[in-house]
Amino acid sequence: MPACTPASLTRHPSKRLLVGVLVCVCCGGVAGVSTASEAHRARLSRDLADRLAARDERATDVIVNGSAETVNAIAARYGAHVKKRLQSGAVLEVTGGQLDAISQDPDVDHVAGDVPVRRMMAVTTVATGADQAWAGLSGLRGVTGQGISVAVIDSGIAPHADLRNHVVAAMDFVGTNGSAHDLFGHGTHVAGIVAGDDADGYSGMAPGANLVNLRVLEADGSGKTSDVIAAIDWAVAHQGQFNIRVINLSLGHPVFESYRDDPLCQAVERAISAGIVVVAAAGNFGKTDDGRPVVGGIISPGNTPEAITVGASNTLGSERRSDDVMATYSSRGPTAVDGLLKPELVAPGNKIVSTAAVGSYLVRTYPERVVAGSGSHSYMALSGTSMSAAVVSGAAALVLSARPELTPSQVKVALQLTSSRLKGAGLIEQGAGLVNVLAAVALVEGLWPVTSIAGEALQPSGLSYYGCNATTCIRVLSREPSTTLFVTGLDPNLRLETGSGSTQSQSVVWTNSVVWTNSVVWTNALLSPDSLVQTNSVVWTNSVVWTDSIIWNDSVVWTNAVVAAECVVWTNSVVWTNSVVWTNSVVWTNSVVWTDSALTPDSF
Repeated sequence: MPACTPASLTRHPSKRLLVGVLVCVCCGGVAGVSTASEAHRARLSRDLADRLAARDERATDVIVNGSAETVNAIAARYGAHVKKRLQSGAVLEVTGGQLDAISQDPDVDHVAGDVPVRRMMAVTTVATGADQAWAGLSGLRGVTGQGISVAVIDSGIAPHADLRNHVVAAMDFVGTNGSAHDLFGHGTHVAGIVAGDDADGYSGMAPGANLVNLRVLEADGSGKTSDVIAAIDWAVAHQGQFNIRVINLSLGHPVFESYRDDPLCQAVERAISAGIVVVAAAGNFGKTDDGRPVVGGIISPGNTPEAITVGASNTLGSERRSDDVMATYSSRGPTAVDGLLKPELVAPGNKIVSTAAVGSYLVRTYPERVVAGSGSHSYMALSGTSMSAAVVSGAAALVLSARPELTPSQVKVALQLTSSRLKGAGLIEQGAGLVNVLAAVALVEGLWPVTSIAGEALQPSGLSYYGCNATTCIRVLSREPSTTLFVTGLDPNLRLETGSGSTQSQSVVWTNSVVWTNSVVWTNALLSPDSLVQTNSVVWTNSVVWTDSIIWNDSVVWTNAVVAAECVVWTNSVVWTNSVVWTNSVVWTNSVVWTDSALTPDSF
């Protein structure tokens, strides 16, 4: 397994600074007297605002974005210690007083919490149609992800028999063992879901894909946001060398600020702008301990608009999709602070069997979850949106294997348009629906995406949404013959057309032209009012009237605990109640009012 040396850091001048803070506390006194104007105060993330309000003087690490000269000047100005260099800046160690002074510096726009990131945690290749995509059924040429590299930014990848021939590069950003070996067990499980090649039923979604192992989580499953940022930037710098087309982020931290300010979200945006599909876990904060639903529990960087944020579904152990339901723990949108519609879609996330890292924390702590094999051939069952994200990363690799020239936004469109809706769940739970990679591959290969999985005929949801250069895009795919898929927004590279004739002979043509329209095209066959299509441009404000029975994300207690039993094993014993009560009308921004006729609990 070849190791790689990080490229030399490129630093760019910046007039303004972005600062993030690590929750990595050590002892230290208050130091430094601010020379900055007291009239200025940088925007503070919620954790840092709380820290300053509490007069917390303990030392913490700070991510400062800017050129080496700018960062050095800030460090010297406030007596801060430069601990680590990043491609986009550096990590400084500051005391509480230094943090307060930096936040008042007129050259500093924003101060963000560089908080610990944690693992989230599942899969079935049959239920998503991946096995049919490999086999080239229904007129498709078989695709396995060959030639596509997926960067798994996680706890490392162990030398499992199903993975050892897939890892083409490895880097350890934690620095504790230097080999990027997985001491926690989460990254190995995620990697197996993406690209494991077992022949006995435990294959990953894209068994022909390559893996790039970027270790950012410690042996206890925790890590630093700065290391994740460094890993993302490394993947961008080396994407040509290894053909890195997808980044999987089955980790995250609470949303403390707008994605526009969050350094982790900014790193994700850089990767997407460079042409890499970024898939992020939605988070496992969909319910309280007593089973009540939580609204707004999406984690960062899943709140990045252009990322493909993935929630978890529960297959109930069946390959049939008609009995699938939302996993009770899967985080709902909208996102905190920005109020964006998330997730994009969902994928299987319950009790997913994948590769196990021998001797890792998870294997040692939960030996009963090792369900098959031994040594480097062992497998364990885990659950969570981490696993769901890995499913979609593998699906993206299959789509790119079929059409390598697709952009990240086009991959997102293909996966969303061809997903199918889950009963009893709405947009802030399932997004466009449950991923169907067979239909997505059919779509990008020019075939109409009507598929059959486990004997059930499936129709695509026909729904896609995301932001394009700060302008919202919505795409709706019509089943009617001779109908053109409309495009709104600023994506000039995508057009889908359906051919004339019967449903069976319909085809899809991808061209470089674009059809501009002024409104969304609604077709009765695919969308109804209770689909409640809201887009990333919608901000969920305080004008929305929610009842007390809905729990917002602030009720989630984000502790320092790294793993608990329920984070690893989710059962079917949780029963959802009718405690969510929706009011008679919901007032949205821009004077849009949705009433009883268009809004039901299932609308979300």
